[in-house]
Amino acid sequence: MGLLGVAVVWWAVRGREAEARRVRAVLGVAAARERASVGWRRDVERWWGWARARPEGGCVVAGVAVAVIGASVLPVVVGACAVPVAARARRAREARLARERRGDAVIRLCGVVAGEVRAGRQPGEALALAVRESGALSGAGSAAVVAAARFGGDVPGALREAAREPGGEGLHGLAACWRVAVDRGAGLAAGLDRLAGALRAERDQRADLRAQLAGPWSTAVMLAGLPVLGLLLGSVLGARPLWVLLHTGPGFGCLVVGGVLEAAGLGWAVRIVRGAEG
Repeated sequence: MGLLGVAVVWWAVRGREAEARRVRAVLGVAAARERASVGWRRDVERWWGWARARPEGGCVVAGVAVAVIGASVLPVVVGACAVPVAARARRAREARLARERRGDAVIRLCGVVAGEVRAGRQPGEALALAVRESGALSGAGSAAVVAAARFGGDVPGALREAAREPGGEGLHGLAACWRVAVDRGAGLAAGLDRLAGALRAERDQRADLRAQLAGPWSTAVMLAGLPVLGLLLGSVLGARPLWVLLHTGPGFGCLVVGGVLEAAGLGWAVRIVRGAEG
């Protein structure tokens, strides 16, 4: 009986160990699958973030798609040549947005300085606090202005240096207000309020002009996309326009002339819009 009891206990222990190993194996497989899924999602998010940051890569993708459909390598070449143009347009848009954000930050800077001065702070202390809160300055320009404001340096000179950054042109007005108000005892808060109002009105005027130009610009873009619509309609009707344009002499000539005219039209429209904005 003693041997039988030992055998039963041993069998029960072995069964539990086997069950525990099976559970650990199942959990290990599940954990491995979860890690693989997390890694895959992380890679997808990384590639998606890269694609959103550099949308000009879509030119190559579109060129490859058209090359596969039209059985020609020419669309790939055109797509690759379009990448620098699209990248330049993206950088110009990012620079414009950064300039607008810095202009808004300068307006906030003037408002914060005016409010702090009215609250009883000294102008230098108010300016140092406003620079940190508004984010209008960055890097060496911010450090130079804060140092000049705290230790009695040349604040107008530091502000004029910081105004060289795109979007920081309003700092010239702040430097003039500072020189007149601090050196001659005029009302700094009142001058900054007027300056902020003028900068805000100029910003609203630019926004209104951009809204008025949105209609003509949309029309130009729509007209530029009509050839693509014509190619799609021709393909649906079975005319094989891509084959004609890419594999025949007259079609290739029409493609070159049409591409030149398209680029000239878009360039002309961009020049008109930029001239109106300027």
